[in-house]
Amino acid sequence: MDMDWKRNSQLLMIIFGIIGIMPLFFGSTNFIMHILIMCLIWSVVASCWDLIMGFAGIFSFGQVAFFVIGSYASAIISAKFSVPPIFAVILAGFVAGFLGVLVGLPCLKLKGAYIALVTFAVHMILEPVLKGDIGRAIGTGGSRGILTIAPMNILGYTFNSSDPVPYFYLMFFLAVASSFIILAVIKSHWGDAFLALKDSEQFATCLGVSAFKYKLIVFALTSFITGMIGGFYAHYVGMLSTRMLGIDLFVTLMVILVIGGVGKFPGAIVGSFITIALNEMLSPLGSYRPIILGAMVIVLVLLLPDGIVGLIQKIMPKKKSGKSLIA
Repeated sequence: MDMDWKRNSQLLMIIFGIIGIMPLFFGSTNFIMHILIMCLIWSVVASCWDLIMGFAGIFSFGQVAFFVIGSYASAIISAKFSVPPIFAVILAGFVAGFLGVLVGLPCLKLKGAYIALVTFAVHMILEPVLKGDIGRAIGTGGSRGILTIAPMNILGYTFNSSDPVPYFYLMFFLAVASSFIILAVIKSHWGDAFLALKDSEQFATCLGVSAFKYKLIVFALTSFITGMIGGFYAHYVGMLSTRMLGIDLFVTLMVILVIGGVGKFPGAIVGSFITIALNEMLSPLGSYRPIILGAMVIVLVLLLPDGIVGLIQKIMPKKKSGKSLIA
């Protein structure tokens, strides 16, 4: 919260500038390009989680659920209604955003751990719903999942997993747009309202800040973006299963936030590239990987409570200004 809009924007441009030229060096190596695409995907999902938890102070554990909802929604909309994948991805964002509002409504009168319990319950309920009769009726494929999903297609050009560079730049565009939207929200009066409600909801309400309005806004916005990225993921990987709702992804996203710094945007973007690369290095360890990542969360919380970006902000000289700064 020591960096103003200009410095945050410059930092984002530097980060994305470096990321954007990586295909020049690794474009012929599909494995590395796949890792870079996954880094971009999880950077947006983690940034949305950081917005709702780190800035708005709402301890929501439903981010993975909205990602999965968006994934399945895009795949089903594309297959059942013959909607082009690029439009199915956008519609999936609206589906996830609508469900995000529905989940947010009962959370309006709750605080802290109770919101975490409600949103985590959504996460837990989603798997049996997708596997059960309701899921099979709408086209989730039940316990088998969806095995064939149409690849992305834009203006007659069909993306191919054997050439991941076009997928990379499409995801790169989505990541840049999502990140600057999140930054704009943080720096707007919405961001001020989120922080006011986080610090003291009762005092903020006395000043005229509507907890009802802003909590629904943050639930809807983060769910929409997360669902849209989930839709992209579905068309990129070409298949879906409820294994995404396992502990691995949840722990990975938590490690991303801890490494980058909770409430230290764009820490989630930095954390995603470090975490995903580390996750790939630990893949030979199989089932021990989530255990090691979980242990890392504990160690990092103790050693770097504000994450890497928080550490950088402490080292960098603070800009003296009388203006209230958000990030």
